[in-house]
Amino acid sequence: MEQKKLNLRKNVRSLTLPIFIEMLMVAMMGATDTFMLSHYANDAVAAVGVANQLITFAFLVFQIINIGTSVLCSQYLGSGNRAKMEQVTAMALLLNIISGFILSAVLSLGAPTLLGWMGLKPDLMAYGLPYMQLAGAFAFFEAIHLTISASLRADHKAFYPMMVVILVNVVNIVGNYALIFGHFGMPAMGVEGAATATVISRGVATLVLFIILFYKHIPFRKLIEAFKSPFRELMHEMRNLIRIGLPSAGENMSYNAQQLVLTSFINMLGNEALTTRMYVVNTITFVFIFSICIAQGSGITIGHLVGNHRYHASYKLGWYALQLGIAITIVMSVTFACLGGQIFSLLTDNAEIIALGSTILIMDIAVEIGKVTNIFYTTVLRSVGDVNFPFYVGITIQWLVGVFFGWLFGIAFGWGLIGVWCALFLDEGIRGAIFVWRWHSKRWQQRAFV
Repeated sequence: MEQKKLNLRKNVRSLTLPIFIEMLMVAMMGATDTFMLSHYANDAVAAVGVANQLITFAFLVFQIINIGTSVLCSQYLGSGNRAKMEQVTAMALLLNIISGFILSAVLSLGAPTLLGWMGLKPDLMAYGLPYMQLAGAFAFFEAIHLTISASLRADHKAFYPMMVVILVNVVNIVGNYALIFGHFGMPAMGVEGAATATVISRGVATLVLFIILFYKHIPFRKLIEAFKSPFRELMHEMRNLIRIGLPSAGENMSYNAQQLVLTSFINMLGNEALTTRMYVVNTITFVFIFSICIAQGSGITIGHLVGNHRYHASYKLGWYALQLGIAITIVMSVTFACLGGQIFSLLTDNAEIIALGSTILIMDIAVEIGKVTNIFYTTVLRSVGDVNFPFYVGITIQWLVGVFFGWLFGIAFGWGLIGVWCALFLDEGIRGAIFVWRWHSKRWQQRAFV
């Protein structure tokens, strides 16, 4: 029994490490864009940050299918049914390619309207509009990238997405350096250069992942054969993908919509508050990144266990992984809070932004404890099939607590960005406590899809 426990923990760690490196590289891409644009113009950082929030929100449409892909592939592999895993992957790719092209058109053609809804001021619109039009036009690359990566991770092949993101990070850094500032004989394109580098790096990722998919995971022949299955079977898998993904992505959409609304509140406070918020968000990404990784690694392992009807092992593993995630997050958040002044001094020479950002990082230590709990349990509850509960909790607390108190403290009481962070503390803390209760209650058992 003790050996099995050690093997499960080792399994989580072996999955978490490559996912961590992959997520770290993704965060580095965002941080690189922010750092380079901060040397171009502070207003460019704020504008591109708002545009990226909208693009990231749109990417959540792809998560409807990708979350279902991860859950179903993990449970089918746990039950030993590889043919069904291949069928799920084929359906997921088809659905996300179609939705990817539709969403790309919406983001690019609708950029002026969408940014206008966010209340972006004319001086910022000059930076945000060209970035969103170009980066949004190629959003379909991300749809394909996310789907293939989800299937690879479920089959314990997280190493490949990790290597692809490392490659993409190099392409993005070189592209930013060349195209934002005009090095290596390239024109100095500013924010359009940043968007071009992003598009090129995502295109490279998609191409390489297709090669890995066909040669290391599922041969092209088998993907085509999957579509020759009875129509009834294909529709059953599609319904399961949507049944899992819709409430799961709905919770993510609710959270990101909440962040968009809070950003619109912060936009009322002026460009400096908005720029500070963008710097803080990019910084704290490195705080909770391990939480995301251990949640994904645990979710895959727990999905395999549930597919094999090992519920008690799933329960115990969930507690172990959460404690590990909280411990590491506290260490990281305290470290970043202590280095706040130095971090913001690298990004800007604006004393007000440096002082406010450093204060927010100290406050964020408490916020991150709730956030790591929420990230972990929303992921793990989905992996066991309990997909509706995180959605109902998220959409209720995020809006009744996060948005309402964000407006009350930040705007009505005049506390500004500090008030918004107080509201986030209440939001994350209340949801975290509810999810701890849900896992302890074991009401999530017997909800497996396989």
